[in-house]
Amino acid sequence: MTDLIQVGDQFYVLATSALADDRTLVLKEGDTFAVFDRYGDISPLGRGEQGLYHESTRFLSRLELRLGSSRPLLLESTVHSDNSQLTADLTNPDININEGLLLKRGTIHLFRQKFLLKGTCFERFRLLNHGMDEVELPFILYFGADFTDLFEVRGMSRERRGEIFPPEVDGGSARLKYSGVDGVVRTLHVEPSFRPDSLTGSQLALPIKLAPHQQTEMMVTYRCETGGRVFPRTTFGHALREIEEQTRAIKANFCSMETSNEQFNDLLRRSVADTQMLITDTPHGPYPYAGVPWYSTVFGRDGIITALECLWVNPHIAQGVLGYLADTQSEEDDPERDAEPGKILHETRIGEMAAAGEIPFGRYYGSVDSTPLFVMLAGAYYQRTADRDFISRLWPNIERALEWIDSYGDKDGDGFVEYIRRSKRGLSNQGWKDSPDSIMHSDGKKAGGPIALCEVQGYVYAAKRAAAEIASLLGFGSRAELLRRQAKALRRNFGKSFWMPELNTYAIALDGGKNQCRVKSSNPGHCLYSKIAEREHAKKIVEGMLSDEMFTGWGIRTLSSSETRYNPMSYHNGSVWPHDNAITGAGFANYGFREQAAAVLTSLFEVSRFIELSRLPELFCGFHKRPAQGPVRYPVACSPQAWAAGAVFLLIQACLGMTIDAPRERVRFENPFLPQWIEHMQIYGLKIGPGSLDLMLVRRGVDVSVEVISRKSPVEVVVVK
Repeated sequence: MTDLIQVGDQFYVLATSALADDRTLVLKEGDTFAVFDRYGDISPLGRGEQGLYHESTRFLSRLELRLGSSRPLLLESTVHSDNSQLTADLTNPDININEGLLLKRGTIHLFRQKFLLKGTCFERFRLLNHGMDEVELPFILYFGADFTDLFEVRGMSRERRGEIFPPEVDGGSARLKYSGVDGVVRTLHVEPSFRPDSLTGSQLALPIKLAPHQQTEMMVTYRCETGGRVFPRTTFGHALREIEEQTRAIKANFCSMETSNEQFNDLLRRSVADTQMLITDTPHGPYPYAGVPWYSTVFGRDGIITALECLWVNPHIAQGVLGYLADTQSEEDDPERDAEPGKILHETRIGEMAAAGEIPFGRYYGSVDSTPLFVMLAGAYYQRTADRDFISRLWPNIERALEWIDSYGDKDGDGFVEYIRRSKRGLSNQGWKDSPDSIMHSDGKKAGGPIALCEVQGYVYAAKRAAAEIASLLGFGSRAELLRRQAKALRRNFGKSFWMPELNTYAIALDGGKNQCRVKSSNPGHCLYSKIAEREHAKKIVEGMLSDEMFTGWGIRTLSSSETRYNPMSYHNGSVWPHDNAITGAGFANYGFREQAAAVLTSLFEVSRFIELSRLPELFCGFHKRPAQGPVRYPVACSPQAWAAGAVFLLIQACLGMTIDAPRERVRFENPFLPQWIEHMQIYGLKIGPGSLDLMLVRRGVDVSVEVISRKSPVEVVVVK
């Protein structure tokens, strides 16, 4: 509430409190992430997901700053362009200090800076008095730890929880402890760089006295400890240098791009930064965690698709993904985890509920597509890198994946890979659209299993073709020939069983009775990406995808607006997903429809212009584009999300018709196309083998020229028009 008061001969609107705000800012490093409000606080507003999380447990559940009894006013806050830091500029509201003395708002500038490193949140506060008089007021920081498992935060109820111990306060620091039902003790250490005037298990306070134009600075760290594993203490400055060096090292593995369109450059930079932030080092190399907050962990499908999207800009991601998934490939038949020999991981979790067996996702295998996608990525990685040694070591895992496809994946021997849930607590739908109602018949009735998804057959087709190339490379000629024959037969049978001539698209799936699920969806776009679609079908699919029923102006919907279950606000039945659009757009380009692929790129670029930080979210609602309005947000979408961040790279590659053939040391551009809003594009540091290329692409009308600016390798550049 505001009041109007008179100060001298001026009227002054008194602002004694800040506005409530549920918009959030995100940081992530390794197995730690944090969701703050725009003030840099953690509060229960919005969806209640704010907090500092480490290894799937929320350690810090409250962090609220007060000057006196008042919340500061927000001036501005942001996450830096490289996602390494969060900064917020704040000021004091109007504060009654004592005996009616008023500290006018805008007297104190308060700057907050925070970042994450090795399980610790580092925070710096800097206060500067811009007034003409000395100011003295309390600086208070309220904090709390609920040690809630991420699945609890998402809404799952639990029969029992562990024990929270009384806080321990000594030596100018506070420790909050929790002993979980998994037998692990988790501890939050709150450690200020100063000696507080008062410190309890829920707040620290310090009187601040500032002369005119005087500045003071102080730091607080929040360290997460799990099972006695403690990260070593370090200073704020040393940790800041380390995170900056770490960010630069990850970025060095990416080639860089710059275009004539500065707003598009913002999207490119943010997409690189989001991918970097989500990458977590593992013993096998870099792995992009799926998304913050709900999926900040390894997902097989998400990691593979992100690696495919980013393959041309950073092949190191693919190597890390392949290595991790090969190491975790299932070796046993375990119905509780939907695991079978040779199957590739769906997701892994390391929190208390996973360790205690309350959820089946400690290491869960309930995805039907991760296994063929794994083989696809292996083939694509070799073409991008010519890394024969790595692929040779990976071959036994590829063979086990192929065995799963032919046996466990196709139990009835009809040539199609199907899924049906075996774990009572597992996912009922096991493709990328894994909502319980996402696979249906035209009357809206949910399909019964075993279900054969159209896109999965495409992945299997591409996997067998990729495996055939690897087998030939390694000298297994007869194996290669068998795989080629299997792929050819699958493509032929797929067209016969899935094509719906009256709807001019493929059925989303076959149900357990081999009946077509006759709905129009985005799934057939993936069939263009895998090239299982017949050429005469491709043109009709492209036309359908860009019709008003499917294309919103912001992107392609997951489900046609003509379908019974269509809902633009649903998770999978009418929403728009950037990664789904990128795969579909790349599929368009595979059949020569580059201008149509550019239309998809244009739509996602326009989305980024309306989204804070130019960040593509996991998904958004599928409403039609309306004049002078942006896309409608999906309320619980992850942002950032790895395969959303990678979408722009795959679409650029599709528009340019670019393929990298590392074994032959060749980069090929076939009928390159750039949308009208890009006049030129530079690609710097495109690494191929031990060398690299810098390229300039210039649009002249519908024609695009390709010029080599710098060549630090013998790589040949071929342009075909």
